[in-house]
Amino acid sequence: MSRSLVSLRMAVAADAPALAELWSDVLRRTGPEDQVADLESVLAALEGSTDQRIVVGEYDGEFAGAVHLQATTMSAINLEPVVRALSPHVLPRFQRHGVGSALMDAAVTWAEELGIAHVATAAVAGNRDANRFMARIALGPYAVLRVATTHAVRTRLSAQRRPAQTTGGRQLTQVLAARRSMRRSRATAEN
Repeated sequence: MSRSLVSLRMAVAADAPALAELWSDVLRRTGPEDQVADLESVLAALEGSTDQRIVVGEYDGEFAGAVHLQATTMSAINLEPVVRALSPHVLPRFQRHGVGSALMDAAVTWAEELGIAHVATAAVAGNRDANRFMARIALGPYAVLRVATTHAVRTRLSAQRRPAQTTGGRQLTQVLAARRSMRRSRATAEN
């Protein structure tokens, strides 16, 4: 009989530094001290909460990963209850040891305890392994969350509102595209 080396527990204040290291890619862009302080604040707010928790996964007694669970609604306008498993992360040296599965199992178990029929999660778009893992355990895409700085969005929106520059009744971009095409044709003919 083999015993699993993976165990789960609720996060405590002392986990803040390990959580900051684990989630550094999804936390606000600031120094490590501020990230730890942010997580200490989050953990303090979770004390006594009935609708949120952070579950820590340990492998053979070592901190290996964590997930933030929240019982909420699908969205602000879709009031279908859901357990969101936010930022399920596993430290690289503990990947493929069952820690991620155990963390997601904690989300499913809590949803079942609450009588909630849906579990949702989010994986970083560029993390191929995480997205494949989520697909393997039946989590399909529901929405795409896109993020940009306020300044970048304002710049693009302002650019779209400007009237198109025209030259002789045609838009400047069409004129430039036609010129590029003619240059390519000439270059091909010369070769």
